[in-house]
Amino acid sequence: MINNNHISSFFEDVIEISKNIDKKKINNLVLAINKIKKNKGRLFFLGVGGSAAHCSHAVNDFRKICDIESYCPSDNVAELTARINDDGWESSYSNWLKVSKLNSKDGIFIMSVGGGNLKKKVSMNLIKAITYAKIKKSRIMGIVGRDGGYTKKKGNEIIIIPTIDKKKVTPHVESFHAVVWHCLVSHPMLQTNKTKW
Repeated sequence: MINNNHISSFFEDVIEISKNIDKKKINNLVLAINKIKKNKGRLFFLGVGGSAAHCSHAVNDFRKICDIESYCPSDNVAELTARINDDGWESSYSNWLKVSKLNSKDGIFIMSVGGGNLKKKVSMNLIKAITYAKIKKSRIMGIVGRDGGYTKKKGNEIIIIPTIDKKKVTPHVESFHAVVWHCLVSHPMLQTNKTKW
């Protein structure tokens, strides 16, 4: 039997999140990315699990639609797994960023549900990457859920997806990763090339 209540409530939540998301902060994110673009800086997209897959898609869009040099460490599975095997999970992204010569013209862009938690040791590779980005004076951007975690505490332009239903935090936040980054790449200030359709 189809549970229409779940389907209806899920999409009602989507409407509510869309109404309540902070549009001013999204505008600030557009301005920060535009500055990176003008300065010929790069964007490094960092995520774990489903968010890592979103990061890969976002790299495509920012490169192809916006002409911004962008990368995602989890796209290179050979290097990522070698770093995890040899040096450990926690430093896997920060050491990748060191080789890429992350600098003050660049930005890191975190996509995460919780944003990392130092006390609970959750998403430590994101936390170490944020710490390294601060040392290099790179812009720290992100789209996160819940209270934003470590990303919100240490970041510059961070979008928090409003919590409407605690049981659906992960599907809502991960859905809105895509909604927000598509808003960004189609923004007139950032979009350089037309999409096919």
